Amino acid sequence: MLLTALRADTRVAEWLRDLETEGAPRAEATLPDPDELPDVLLDLSVPHEHINELVALGAELAADAEAMTLLARCVDRLVRDMGEIGKAWEPPVFPASAGALGRCFPLYVFIAALPYVRAYHRERGIRDDVSRRTLADLGRHVAVHHRRFGTPGLLFPWWISLHFHGELYQLGRLQFQRARLGRQTGRAVAEAGFGLRHGDPCLSLHITDFRGPLSPSACDRSLALARDFFACHYPDERLEIAVCRSWLLDPQLKRHLRADSNIIRFQDRFQLTHEENTPDDSVPVGFVFGDPELPVESLPRRNSVERAVGDHLRAGGHWYGGHGWFAMPSG
Repeated sequence: MLLTALRADTRVAEWLRDLETEGAPRAEATLPDPDELPDVLLDLSVPHEHINELVALGAELAADAEAMTLLARCVDRLVRDMGEIGKAWEPPVFPASAGALGRCFPLYVFIAALPYVRAYHRERGIRDDVSRRTLADLGRHVAVHHRRFGTPGLLFPWWISLHFHGELYQLGRLQFQRARLGRQTGRAVAEAGFGLRHGDPCLSLHITDFRGPLSPSACDRSLALARDFFACHYPDERLEIAVCRSWLLDPQLKRHLRADSNIIRFQDRFQLTHEENTPDDSVPVGFVFGDPELPVESLPRRNSVERAVGDHLRAGGHWYGGHGWFAMPSG
């Protein structure tokens, strides 16, 4: 049984106790029946090769009364503060002893939460195509998990919870997360003459893989879509500043890539506020090559980005996250 394995893990058992102290869940949590679930999964862009396994695991979950109660508690926690910034669901990593069902459990939480997030999108007047492309990022992350481990699952369920909590939207090439200015970025924005400061709303930009080139035209289109989208659907929030925290803003990339490359032209949009002091080489290796644990000496050199990331590491260098901002384009 799923909960037996979870209760044997000290950290997860504490998380379970916290959920249980909240009382009975107020949100209903049901799963599509096995005949309907394949269409739901495909609508979320889950890769075809995992459909049969996920339908079988869904039936196993539905037959486990305790696990379904846990599912309802998790859905309740996810949808309780729908749309509020910073209150999305943050589940722990389940132990390996929880098996395939434990590995895929977050998928079923998001499936059961679909009616709630879709209702929220309708209330905000968000178009069906934007809703569909946003929520389909779940399937992309299943593909990311498969690329690394060969199985369905989610590496970062907390990230997908932003999509299913009304905090993040896919608008063209880029994703835009409703967020708040950090301390250092807020200070830089204030010093630049904007009437904003630490804690005020902003848009955090995210760059996904499996979405084609990060071309300037694609970014321009996304920014124009975002300007109109948030003005229409979140008119009470002053979302004038775009921020980004990413290894793609590491200034060292300019030593390895041409000035007219997509990544450098993306960098040039930002005012860099600060760089992180602790290197994290696993992030660019995971993003570019699909597995953060690949040995540096074996990293391929098939294109300019692969050569930049791998050659820099082989020369003894490290990669760092950069933090930057720019003013959103006006209409």
